[in-house]
Amino acid sequence: MEKILLVLWPLFALIAMGFALRRTALFSVDFWPSAEKLNYFILFPALLMSSLATAPLDNPKLPFLASAIFFILAVSSLLVLVNKYLFKITIGRFGAYIQGVTRFNTYLGLAIIADLFGTEGIAIAAVIMAILVPSTNIIAVLSLSAGKKVSIQQLFLPIIKNPLIISCFLGILLNLSPIGLPFGSDQLLKLLAAASLPLGLICIGGALQTATLKNEFKPIIVTTLIRLLAMPSLAIFTAYLFSLPELETVLLAIFFSIPTAPTAYILTRQLKGDSQLMAGIITLQTITAILTLPLVLTLVMH
Repeated sequence: MEKILLVLWPLFALIAMGFALRRTALFSVDFWPSAEKLNYFILFPALLMSSLATAPLDNPKLPFLASAIFFILAVSSLLVLVNKYLFKITIGRFGAYIQGVTRFNTYLGLAIIADLFGTEGIAIAAVIMAILVPSTNIIAVLSLSAGKKVSIQQLFLPIIKNPLIISCFLGILLNLSPIGLPFGSDQLLKLLAAASLPLGLICIGGALQTATLKNEFKPIIVTTLIRLLAMPSLAIFTAYLFSLPELETVLLAIFFSIPTAPTAYILTRQLKGDSQLMAGIITLQTITAILTLPLVLTLVMH
């Protein structure tokens, strides 16, 4: 527990710093969207690409890991879908709920894994993300578009244009090709990647919207508890079900115990979902994770 707390508190301190800085006059209003874009389109893709380019894609447990991820996403999505019909939830709200349950905060997840497991953990985490990022984005777009008259282009363009998905694809191609990362390009990507996680955590804090918690606190807290406690429990059970090694089990539990992605708010707003509900879910999950993450990590790493 002591080691876990020592790893976690600096990460949440960066989030708190972002929250405080956003409410000062130190930076202009335009700074925050620009910082988020820099990270989302350049720095974080560099981290994913460099990690996947050297990841162990010949790992014999990889098919089991992929199967476990798809199983978790299928079970959780099905349960949310059942509740949609039981409680007559509208599409806009359904999209927010399903993202609150299935999507994950990439910056926080990789920051925790980097501190706990170093380059070995990052390499496997990149493989997990190469499966999770496109899968959760497809689920999100489909859930927000269900029942609406949308074209194939409108449905898949947000997925195809996603820089995280593109960087995962390029990283895997580089890994499988004899080219690799030549002429010092690996060092360039590492330098870009080094800036990604701290900036990402600061931007998470800057994006928190505490005012949204006043509305519909009950559904927001239910979604938060499902995401931060029920989902890691399902992930740990599934890892044992698919006989995953210890490291893969811990990493899977981490990815399903971290708060949902801040970018879920942008996607929800773009596809005309309930963006205020989504903002509330993101905010409460990020705050509550300060308490739940040490508990989950202690249980899975004992």
